[in-house]
Amino acid sequence: MSDTTLQSLGGVIVATALPYRDDAAAPAGLAVDYDRYAEHCRWLVDNGCRGVGPNGSLGEYSSLTDRERRRVARTAVETVGHDGVVVVGVHGPGSHQARHWAEIAAEDGADGVLCLPPTMYRANRGEVVAHYEAVASVGLPVMVYNNPIDTKVDLTPDLLAEIARIDGVVAVKEFSGDVRRVLEIKEKAPGLEVVAGADDVVVESLLMGATGWFAGFPNVFPAEAAQLYELAAAGRLEDARALYEPLVAAFRWDSRTEFVQAIKLGMEQVGRYGGPCRPPRGPLTAEHRAAVTADMTRAVRALADRRAA
Repeated sequence: MSDTTLQSLGGVIVATALPYRDDAAAPAGLAVDYDRYAEHCRWLVDNGCRGVGPNGSLGEYSSLTDRERRRVARTAVETVGHDGVVVVGVHGPGSHQARHWAEIAAEDGADGVLCLPPTMYRANRGEVVAHYEAVASVGLPVMVYNNPIDTKVDLTPDLLAEIARIDGVVAVKEFSGDVRRVLEIKEKAPGLEVVAGADDVVVESLLMGATGWFAGFPNVFPAEAAQLYELAAAGRLEDARALYEPLVAAFRWDSRTEFVQAIKLGMEQVGRYGGPCRPPRGPLTAEHRAAVTADMTRAVRALADRRAA
């Protein structure tokens, strides 16, 4: 855990992909490779990212056993130490489950938590607020997560203004894809940090005043992601666009159903380990694999040309 009081959940925090190794005795024949995961977390922070976010959707939290889920988060905390922040996903079907995972995260030294609304129930406004009150009562800084595509619950700017009044709620990961919301959230909940949640609108969000990026594709190119964040956050539009434009086709996969498989394939293309996913996620179709490969090839070539220039 960071050795100073955490004031912000901004910067580039990577929603970490989770590596597996073959093991016939493990769920679906795949065991979590904790050593490889630790190395990956270290690599991300060493390459300029502010921190890591274990147990998000990209980390396949819903496919893990309770024991695995806790060990993944603990591995991230132990690996990153004082060199970065760890924001643990505590998503759950109800507030009692989400609060339980927040309590575990606090025990294990996390710096903050990321939390969806109830994940298997289309909660109403009062239920959503109560959900976040329960999670925030644990005492860790809370980043609420708006993903109306998957949860069917939209944390609108008006609703976020109410949620932001909860002590301990400090940020929102905004994944609606509507960049118009950045300024509206800042108007209606001025104390709430807005964090870009979708990679393919990150520059647009940062230019509108977002202060962080909770990111998927930095699993593939963390140093360039950190540079992109700094350029956009500083308002250096021309430089940010030159870096962003050849990457954005790959970034669009972050908002598609196959985003986990796509990002893991991208990792393989740059010499990292991506590996398989646990069910319900299966391998990419041949068509999707070819499309991801083409988009990633363009990105990798552009970055190589940039380094050589």
